[in-house]
Amino acid sequence: MWTYSVITMNKLFFVLLLISSVACKHAATIHPQKKDIIETVYASGKIIADSEYSVFALSPGTIIKKLIKEGDSVKANQILYLIKHDAQNARVDAAQNAYAIAQANVSEQSRILNDLKIAVETAGTKLNNDSLQYFRLLNLWKENIGTKSALDNAYNAYVISQNQKKSAVEKYHATQNDLKVNLNNLHSQLSAAQNDLDNYYIRSSNAGTIYKTYKEEGEAVKSNDMMAMIGKTNNRIIKLAIDQQDIDRVKIGQEVLLKIDVTGNTVYTATIQRIYPTMNEADQTFRVDAVFKQSANQPFIHSSVEANIIIQKKNQVLVVPRNAVLNNDSLKIKENGNVKIIAVKTGIKTLNDVEILNGLSESSEIVIPTIK
Repeated sequence: MWTYSVITMNKLFFVLLLISSVACKHAATIHPQKKDIIETVYASGKIIADSEYSVFALSPGTIIKKLIKEGDSVKANQILYLIKHDAQNARVDAAQNAYAIAQANVSEQSRILNDLKIAVETAGTKLNNDSLQYFRLLNLWKENIGTKSALDNAYNAYVISQNQKKSAVEKYHATQNDLKVNLNNLHSQLSAAQNDLDNYYIRSSNAGTIYKTYKEEGEAVKSNDMMAMIGKTNNRIIKLAIDQQDIDRVKIGQEVLLKIDVTGNTVYTATIQRIYPTMNEADQTFRVDAVFKQSANQPFIHSSVEANIIIQKKNQVLVVPRNAVLNNDSLKIKENGNVKIIAVKTGIKTLNDVEILNGLSESSEIVIPTIK
């Protein structure tokens, strides 16, 4: 039994050695290559119109006029929709009438102020007469002419006239101030009524193209209902989402290669124009805007895009397949018939290739790990 076991084990060892030898002889090997390599960051997003914005209803009501359609060019402050506004028109008319009356009340032809002016003049005339009478009697009294009671009565009339004139003047100025305050208040009310009326006229903020309308004539709208979407006619922005782990490698001015869903496999070039500093917490991405390099006009907006942002390029560098690299810093090579693992320093990594900075030469024979 012992002898048999030894023979069996020797045979088994020989078989394993043979299999190992055959495997080594047939292991896939390659040599590093020199070629151009590009490091990129992937991004997805969509094309939007430059300065794209939405127009909203500011007051509730029913649309009585729709003055635009999709594709129209509009100017700044152009009326797009008209909401029914009969009641508000009546409020504006009432405010205008009240303001006109208030303006008349502070004008040179004001009946109220003219009556008070007459009262001031009348009080002034009476004061002048009473003043003359008092001082005439006072001078006579100094010459021992006249009676004390007559002088006292003249003095009292003189003082009363002074107070009456002072009161008339104060009443005139107080009324004038009240009328001016009322005029200002009514002007504010008129402005507010006119602003409220203007809210029934839905206008564009900036010039551009109508890309979408959301309401039709006869529809009822509420405040803050979206009415239309507008943007610049030709300029386009490529709105991209960048993973938070890649955003620190993206810089303004970097080149972008992208494909647009509506144009198939055509590759466009663009340039990073703006990087937004705030992360979208919902998907852990940052917004980055790019603009097309070429002048090709993109007639459509909101089409999806896939993009690669070029981080750096290197020409004719030593590269190996990505699946040949072990643990990001090692390679298995065959040397003098033996297989060993060596450490290497890597550079740019793409989906398929890895740049080798040192530790390897073009003549090195690399063993591709077997996928188990």
